[in-house]
Amino acid sequence: MKEIVEPIESILERVEKAKKLLHIADLKKRADELEKDSSKEGFWDDQKKATLVMTETADLKKQVNEWETLETRANDLLEIAQIAHANDHEIIAEVKKGTEELARDLDKSEFTMLFSGPYDRNNAILSLYAGSGGVDAQDWAEMLLRMYLKFAEKQGFKANILSISSGDEAGIKSVTVEISGMWSYGYLKSEAGVHRLVRLSPYDADKARHTSFALVDVIPEIATEEAQIEDKDLKIETFKASGHGGQGVNTTDSAVRITHTPSGLVVTCQKERSQLQNKESALKVLASRLKIIEEKKAKKEMSEIRGETVSAEWGNQIRSYVLHPYNMVKDHRTGQETSNTGAVLEGNIDEFIESFLKYSVAGK
Repeated sequence: MKEIVEPIESILERVEKAKKLLHIADLKKRADELEKDSSKEGFWDDQKKATLVMTETADLKKQVNEWETLETRANDLLEIAQIAHANDHEIIAEVKKGTEELARDLDKSEFTMLFSGPYDRNNAILSLYAGSGGVDAQDWAEMLLRMYLKFAEKQGFKANILSISSGDEAGIKSVTVEISGMWSYGYLKSEAGVHRLVRLSPYDADKARHTSFALVDVIPEIATEEAQIEDKDLKIETFKASGHGGQGVNTTDSAVRITHTPSGLVVTCQKERSQLQNKESALKVLASRLKIIEEKKAKKEMSEIRGETVSAEWGNQIRSYVLHPYNMVKDHRTGQETSNTGAVLEGNIDEFIESFLKYSVAGK
């Protein structure tokens, strides 16, 4: 029964290697420690800190369970394969089917081994800006927003729109979204850059072909305390929040705009009805941006963390989406392409993310 035993043994070797590379034993120990801390008296006195701990615990346990489950499945299959007889055709068929399914699941789980950056586990802060192309570009920015929200949903990530500026006629001028979940930055960092759309414009009376651009900026969410921010360097303004299309969300000055005077960075948040919550969210985004700028100056590693900062115009696109005269999405960095543009715009961008991560690892 060598032909059914060896593939399973090979899978077990891969699982064991991955567990070592990902330090699964250490992650399990850390999860156990956090779980013990959560049962101590007074743990929920600081609800913000407690929520962060519970989120980290859940993420760690999810990752540990993923690899332990793969190992258990492999061992169960191996046990059956070792006692099966050559004439047990039904059992052999089931073992082969189970091995194929396990191999596919292992391939998916090994994907996380491509994440090697210091912030890949962090939440992501994704911003979109309409580039040249007028109303078509603003509509394109909104199409990309929908694509990323769909992607986040498929991955089980939580997406919160922190601020949004609607277009004059349609679409959006800019938007900032917080995407939470383990590896969310690791997944989305590949999206930073200019995205180009070619299509027949629905806003042109002649239905002419138009080219539009949108800039995607992705940075990891970094704890506020990691960035040195002094109150004297902040200019804080409040205003009435408004929703997509100009509808009023509320009638109080709950939206917050923070300007960091030394750097000139401006961050806006309007998602919550509470001014305090909006201020906390804005400070979190500001801290993340300042930390990244600080690392750029100190280590000159900005290109690895968030990609080159470029203008949203011709010649700088990382990916093209062509809807006319043919259908194609092509990543200009890796050469990855597909004709299934509809699926991509529905959030199925995994193949582009995977190809970029492999491309990056190979480059290193």
